[in-house]
Order: sequence, then C-alpha cells, then structure tokens
Amino acid sequence: MDLLYRAATATPTPVVSPPTTPYPGSSTGDFFSIIMWPFKWIVEAILVFWHWVLTSVGLPADAGLTWVLSIIGLVIVVRSALIPLFVRQIKSQRKMMEIAPELRKVQEKYRGKKDQLSREAMSRETMALYKKHGTTPVSSCLPLLVQMPILLGMFYTLSDVKKHAEWGFGGVGLLSPELTWQFYEAQLFGVAPLHTNMIEAIDLGQTATVVILVILVILMIVSQFITQLQIISKNLSPEAKTGQAYQMQRIMLYVLPLAFIFSGVFFPLGVVLYWFTSNIWTMVQQFLVIRNLPTPGSDAAKAREERLARKGKALDAQGKIVPLEKYQAEQQRLYEEAQKARAEAPKRQQPVSKQRAKKQQQKGPQSAQKSQNTQKSQKGSGDNTSETK
Repeated sequence: MDLLYRAATATPTPVVSPPTTPYPGSSTGDFFSIIMWPFKWIVEAILVFWHWVLTSVGLPADAGLTWVLSIIGLVIVVRSALIPLFVRQIKSQRKMMEIAPELRKVQEKYRGKKDQLSREAMSRETMALYKKHGTTPVSSCLPLLVQMPILLGMFYTLSDVKKHAEWGFGGVGLLSPELTWQFYEAQLFGVAPLHTNMIEAIDLGQTATVVILVILVILMIVSQFITQLQIISKNLSPEAKTGQAYQMQRIMLYVLPLAFIFSGVFFPLGVVLYWFTSNIWTMVQQFLVIRNLPTPGSDAAKAREERLARKGKALDAQGKIVPLEKYQAEQQRLYEEAQKARAEAPKRQQPVSKQRAKKQQQKGPQSAQKSQNTQKSQKGSGDNTSETK
C-alpha cells in the first residue's frame, strides 16, 4: 500500500527535460482554479472544435497557422455571444455621461452641506435622476463583470498550454495531452513558438519571435487608442464633454493602451494573438455601434442624420427610420400640438406688491358703484328714448 501511495502521489517524469514550469498538480486545490474550471472547459471545447474543423479541411494538426486560426475562431465565438452585453454596456456608459451635467448640478446644490438631511436629500435626488434616465453606475460595470470570467478562461487556457505540455498533461476538458503538445509545438510563420513570451525569446535569441511580439504590441496599442478615440471624439454630446467622466475618458485614452506593453512582455505569443484579435473585434464593434446607435446630439448622431437625409429618410420620435415626408408630417403635427397646448394653458398672473394690491381692493367697491350708476344711466336713457317714440 505504501508503494502504491508513493506511485500515485509521485511527481511524474516531465516530457520536456528540464521543464521550465512548475508541476501543474501543485495548484490543483487552488480555489481560483476551481472557480475557473467551467469557463476553461467551455473555452477548450470551442478551441478544440475549431482545430477539428481546420484539420478536417486539410491543415496540419501541429501547424502554427492551424492553431492561430483556432484562436481567432475562439475569439469570434465568444465575442459574438457577448454582443448583447457589449451593446448594453455602451448604452449604460453613454447614459452615465449624458446625465453627468445634471449630476454635477445636484452636487453643487449640496456642496458644503454635511448634515444628515442634506445628504439624504442629495441621495434621493441622485437616485431619482438615475431612475429617470434608466441607468446606474453599476449597470455600466455589470456587463464587464459578466464578461470577465469568460475572458479569464480564455487567458488561462492559452497560458497553461506550455506548463501542461512540458509535464505531459492535457487541459481540464477536451484539450487532450496530444492536442496540448501539438499546440506547444506550433510556430507562427514556422519561426515563432506560440508558447514563448518576449523575455524567453530574448534569452533564447529568437529574434523573429521578438519582432513579431513588438509589432503585435504596437498594433494592440493603436487599436485600443482608436477604440477609445471613437467614443470621446464622435459619440459624446456637448453636455457630456463638460463632465468629470469625460475627463476620465481622456486620461484613459492615453493610459490604457500602455497596459499592453506589459502584456506583450510577459504573455506568451498565443495569448498576445488572442488579445490582438479581441482588440480588433472591439474596435470594429465599437465603430458599428457608434455608427448605428450614436448618442443623441453627438457628432456621430449628426453624421447619421446627414446620411439618412441624403437617402431621403430621417428618424421619427421613436427613433425609427422613416421616409422624409413622413418625418416632416410628424414634425408639423408635433408643432401644432405644442402650439395648441400653449394656447390652452392658463396664463400666469403677474405678481403685484402689497401696496398695489391694497389700492386695487380700495378701488374695488368704488369701481362697482360706478359700474352700477353707469348701467342705471344707460337704462334711464333707454326709457326716455322709448317714451319719445
């Protein structure tokens, strides 16, 4: 029994000698690994599916192109499934930036007031503002939080390939030891191993891998910059550009892309390829959302209205695309209804001072007596005229 126990618990002989990674079984009981297990299983299933499709059409199983296309297919499937969440996140962020000026007015109203009643009143007005516009700060973050497990599952699945291959392990699901080894052996353009990061490539003298990683990092930074620039330059109303959220967006425009320098140095080439593909997807998706669902009053919204006008179309009050004639008829109807409502609305009486109101009260009885005398005089004149006739 002791020999069986030792055999079962002994560290197996690694496939690669000496291994450059720790034994995978050392982190089996990690709580985070347990949480990520179902997401990694889904990611592996999609990755293996695309690998099977590509090898079925004749591509080599261990070719770099096969696994790069599998990674691209993985990004396409996962990001397509997350499109509804992405659109919801964009709309929530847009609403938060739109109400930024109104939130600032509420904050200015209670600036310097630290008593309990003022804080409660400020909280009530802020929540009423969120309810009116149908958004909260949490609603813009929630879609991102939902995406994170899937994105982390993709990241850890690709990052663990090297460790699992060196020790002869497979993934948590359909990524068998054989497939893991094929991924480990795959090289982009036949010169850049997908499991190697920039530091390792520099140490091993793999100049081609370093050049490819540098190019990918530059492209990632550019794509991220363009994505952020689309938001703050085209998809914000003039009012939103005066809020604090806009200033944060401008800071993130230059700070966020720098994070990809870190990823390009420490992440394996396969992960960097995934990240770059995901960035391209986000940039194109952002462009389509801004083009077709722009913020009202923004430059993108004006550009869309001009495009529709050139086609003889416009947006009605419900945001639907209708013929220009129907839009003009609707605008005329709304104008007439507004004029009618204004005419029927009770007129506001001008406020008067106390002294003037007192004079009007004193003149009231005199005016009434004068009116009665006038009526009697007119009646008497009428009677005399009748008698004369």
